[in-house]
Amino acid sequence: MHGTDPGFLQSIGTFLGFYYLFISLMNSVMALYLWGKKGRPDLAIAVLVLFAVPFLMLSPFALSGQPPGLPTWFTDTVNAAANAVVYTALTTGALVLLYLCRSFFVRKDVAWVMLNVALLLMGLSMTNQNFALIVTKPDNVPIVGLVFLLGFFTWLATAKAVENDDRIARGLGPAEKDDNEKVLVWPDLVYTELICMVALTAFLLVWAIGLPAPLEEPASSVKTPNPSKAPWYFLGLQEMLVYYDPWMAGVVLPSLIVFGLMAIPYIDFNKLGNGYYTIKERRFSYLVFQIGFLDLWVTLIILGTFLRGPNWNFFGPYEFWDPHKVLALNNVDLSEYFWVRGLNQGLPRAPVDADGLTKFLYILLRESPGIVLVLLYFLALPPLLATTIFRRFLAKMGFIRYMVLANLLLFMAALPLKMILRWTVNLKYLVAIPEYFLNF
Repeated sequence: MHGTDPGFLQSIGTFLGFYYLFISLMNSVMALYLWGKKGRPDLAIAVLVLFAVPFLMLSPFALSGQPPGLPTWFTDTVNAAANAVVYTALTTGALVLLYLCRSFFVRKDVAWVMLNVALLLMGLSMTNQNFALIVTKPDNVPIVGLVFLLGFFTWLATAKAVENDDRIARGLGPAEKDDNEKVLVWPDLVYTELICMVALTAFLLVWAIGLPAPLEEPASSVKTPNPSKAPWYFLGLQEMLVYYDPWMAGVVLPSLIVFGLMAIPYIDFNKLGNGYYTIKERRFSYLVFQIGFLDLWVTLIILGTFLRGPNWNFFGPYEFWDPHKVLALNNVDLSEYFWVRGLNQGLPRAPVDADGLTKFLYILLRESPGIVLVLLYFLALPPLLATTIFRRFLAKMGFIRYMVLANLLLFMAALPLKMILRWTVNLKYLVAIPEYFLNF
């Protein structure tokens, strides 16, 4: 929708009214907890003044059909600046900032402020009809909840790791060693699991009644959805298909992910950090996992869910999903860059009457720049890294385990590198051999 329908504001205002009431109640409960249990009336008053009361004041405006929203200049600026490059740069920069300043962001007061700011931004954004249509889509509602849950559990694990790192630095040992009380499976664990099962079943029943499953008409080749999206847990793979050939994005890379997870116990030589949270004692492992999971998987799922619209074009979060939007991209292979644009000559082609071997040799000649580059990437970089920043890894792991680790890391790094090449120079394939369905 290019405009905002008054009927939409009335309907979304009812939802936002109760939404703001819930957040106000949540902050009021936190204030009571801080005052009564923690004995911190100063913090309790701050929570009431900064969060509970303002959200309570927003509720009547929303219930009356006039919910406050974001200014037009803000949404237009975000939409104008939104593209895959900006999105990836911002998410990566945010993860780097959160890691470097983790001691600050794991503080409970800081985390509570960040949560309320996120909830406020969510509420103000819901008044934009384009944003609301995407976020409230039945398929996407669980993903919104998963984003908040992922943020909470990432914060919780990081907070425990920072606490343990501080304790270890002071010679106290991890907090998990102090909490070594044994709990019996029966009845303690079984009762807990039973209560959780009943509560979750009741929650799913209420969910199914309030938000019916988005069943569509039977599949037909005559009328296909636009955009046609995979389930949310496969959207990362679907995004990879933009940058890689299907055999690479759908077979090789997922297989390497599974193989890499299976190989972790055999290539890991660091015995610290077993049974407790830590970052400083397992800094390399932590960074690799967080980059692979959060930056190269979760952010791709969010990108594919909320920002990929019709024809798989990129749309801003407040932009109308126009099915007629067409972006012309002149994707160019590396061989064309080298022969045509670099040497100003045509691609090497075998004579029409040449035999199969000759044609194959001409194909290798045509793709030789990309083949050499790929071989250097996978064969020259591991020894170079072994003599520089990974010298300690080679000494402790041995040649075989080191080469497995190095190649897994290089395959992981190949995804962002390929994404950058596609965005900056429209590079489609480093090696393009469609004659044998081999593109990389």
